[in-house]
This record gives sequence, C-alpha cells and structure tokens, in this order.
Amino acid sequence: MTTPLSAREQAAALRRVVERCRHQPGEPRPRVVFDLDGTLLDNRPRTAAILRELIALWPEAAAAKLRQLGVEQIRYDMADTFAQLGLEDERLLAAARRHWQERFFYDQTLHHDQPLPGAVAFARACWEAGAALSYFTGRDLPNMALGTFASLRDHGFPIGLPGTELVLKPHVSQSDAAFKREALPALTRASRVVAAFENEPGNCNLFVELAPEAQVFFLQTLHSRGAPPLLPQVQTLRDYRLESA
Repeated sequence: MTTPLSAREQAAALRRVVERCRHQPGEPRPRVVFDLDGTLLDNRPRTAAILRELIALWPEAAAAKLRQLGVEQIRYDMADTFAQLGLEDERLLAAARRHWQERFFYDQTLHHDQPLPGAVAFARACWEAGAALSYFTGRDLPNMALGTFASLRDHGFPIGLPGTELVLKPHVSQSDAAFKREALPALTRASRVVAAFENEPGNCNLFVELAPEAQVFFLQTLHSRGAPPLLPQVQTLRDYRLESA
C-alpha cells in the first residue's frame, strides 16, 4: 500500500475537502461518502469485547491469555489475532470464530465501536460547510440499521439531519463489494461526490472508476486479505486529525 500522508499533508488534504464542500445557495450539495467499519469507526473494540465473553467458558490457561487481549492485537483474520496471544488450539479458534460470527454483525454489539481520531470533528466540518454526507457501508439493513444509527448519533456524527443518509446493503448475503458496485452509481447521480473515504483498497479503486471527480482516501487500518494495489490517485490517511502538529 502507499505511504500515508505526513501529519502536515494530511491536515492540508482534509482542509481542501472541507473547502470543496462549500456551495452556492440553490445548488445541489456536494457529497462526501464515508465507509464505516475501519474507516470512520474502529470496530476492533467490538471484536475484543466479543472475544472476552469467552473468558468464563475457556480452560484457565487459554482464558489467562485471552484476558491479556488488547485492541491493538486485533487483526482482520481471527487466526492472526490468536497468534498475537500465543493461542494455538484449533478447537478454540473454531469456537471463537462461531461466537464472533453470532455477535459481530448485529445491533447489540455496535456500541463498542469507537470513532477514529478526528473523525467526528471532520465529518461535522464537512456537513457544516454544506456537504451531503452518505454513510455508505456494507453493514446490512435488517440486522445493523438501528444499532448503526444509534452509534453514529451517540458519538456525535451528523445523522438524522437534512443532507445526511445511511446507506446499507439490503441483504446480509450480498457481498460488500458487489453491493457497493451496484449502489455507488445512484450516489454519484444524486450529487457530485467530492471526496470518498474507505479502508478497502478495492472500494477505493471503485470510487476512482465511478466517481472520477472525487478525492479518494484510503484509511490505513485493517482490510481484507488479497486486496488489490491502490490506484495512484488514492491518498492514504492514518486518521482524520486536522492539526499538523
């Protein structure tokens, strides 16, 4: 992946996005599109909380290792997370995967997510400058809509306000990539996309393809294995802090 922008470069790039959000009265709002998991929100605390539920159920030696789990040890793949803890029991790994799958993709655990540094202030700055905000996520409507709305609201993101929308995939069975390729053209027709933020390289490249006027940013957090190389137009961020110091 590309080298992240320096703190000074990042602050300047994000301020340029805010400036592009300004528009004249009567004109359509410019649009800023944010993914959620790994982009605006750090979902590693959700995974950590779910895994810690297993402490009371596991043999003491394994439970002792799990008690040491820190958010910084969470990886995209559960096997890599276990390797960070020195847990090698394949049966425990399989059980943990099942438990995580039963809990991770549901409203009840979304309150554990935390905004990336600067994310709330930056999203508000874009909205207050005049942008429409689209929270464009691979979360699904039946199982995650209410918890997602509440999480965004409680953290202070603009949501439920004029010019904001939450766009979720209609069915859990649809892949995130397929959903975004299918739904993105409607966002670009609604108004001009001036910036898009994603943690999946493939989705970043999709924005370059389908929203060529947008500045596209890759958040250097966690992403799926086997991701394609980022196109050269994509800039890499660590977070959303607007201060260069």
